[in-house]
Amino acid sequence: MDLEITYRIINLIVLPAWVLLIFAPHWQGTEKIVHAVFIPLLLALIYIYFIGWAMFFGGGATGGGMSTLPQVMALFDSPVSTLAGWTHYLVFDLFVGAWIVRDGIRRNISGLWRGPCLFFTLMFGPIGLAMYLLLRLFKGNGTRLQEA
Repeated sequence: MDLEITYRIINLIVLPAWVLLIFAPHWQGTEKIVHAVFIPLLLALIYIYFIGWAMFFGGGATGGGMSTLPQVMALFDSPVSTLAGWTHYLVFDLFVGAWIVRDGIRRNISGLWRGPCLFFTLMFGPIGLAMYLLLRLFKGNGTRLQEA
């Protein structure tokens, strides 16, 4: 298996979803494609494959673990573990981005305001989420994260 090609394929899975979230959040296709279980489930299965390979079938780096910073650093010395970690980031960032769009639509927050938050969520995860949460606060949309 060529891990570089796999890396590119994993990125290509999420890129159309991000384009839809940013540029066509109200389109019915976005609802069916991005706000459904299929992309997160596919990415979760890819993650399970790579994390299983890393943990149980010799694909992980020697000394890797999650108990200390050096162990976590060692995890990313393996291409297989790095692909697992990258997939982890992609699935959770996309999930957060989809939530930002749904929440913003419910709260009548313009796509012009959501767009930069989505871009930063795609590129820097927690920074984009923080931007959106601060935007909600400044626009008087409350502090509760419940979906109603």
